[in-house]
Amino acid sequence: MLILAIDTSGQSGGITLAEADTASFRVIESAAIAGGTFSAQLIPTLAALLKKHGYGVKDLSGFAAASGPGSFTGLRVGLSAIKGLAETLHKPIATVSVLEALASLADGAGKIAAAIDAGRKEVFLGLYEKSGGALIHQQEQLLAQQDFLATLMTEQPAVIITSDPALAELASDSRFPVVVVTAPGSEVVARIGAAKLLAGETVSVEALDANYLRRSDAEIFFKGNR
Repeated sequence: MLILAIDTSGQSGGITLAEADTASFRVIESAAIAGGTFSAQLIPTLAALLKKHGYGVKDLSGFAAASGPGSFTGLRVGLSAIKGLAETLHKPIATVSVLEALASLADGAGKIAAAIDAGRKEVFLGLYEKSGGALIHQQEQLLAQQDFLATLMTEQPAVIITSDPALAELASDSRFPVVVVTAPGSEVVARIGAAKLLAGETVSVEALDANYLRRSDAEIFFKGNR
């Protein structure tokens, strides 16, 4: 199957075109999209990538979407594009949490704590159990830094994985092994999404939504002034 993955969760983003079946996965090509240009560049970049490899949108078999947590604006752009394409083409969608993508990069088995700096002295934390190559979701939450450390002490993960060196330094106070990796992008989203599509783990266009974990400033402001 021919898969398109979109990740617009961060300051920069990307799309990946990949082929997959039950026995193999191959990235055809990935293309980066600069931050601040998602709305203007996403569809033209997608069209150019398909054309370069001799495909049209009707050749796509399914979509993989980075669903967050991350940039409110960026996630809306990426998910809206996938919604429009999937609805028009009647193709399935698989969602991939950014924390899930990060956790998938950890070696070994056992409980994995995937952590992303959320700003405002807060941390996005995802807890997963890795066994036999499968990654099982346990929970994802937004925590203050002190609660993040307390949660690590309670959960006792086999490894903590993050793409933020400052957060790794903070996590080192927990005395559990900490691994720093490059932030996963659309290629990792494509790989995880392909497995979900092939397994039938999909969401409908109507159910596709962002996994923000945090309310927007507008929601917080509105509630505080009601």
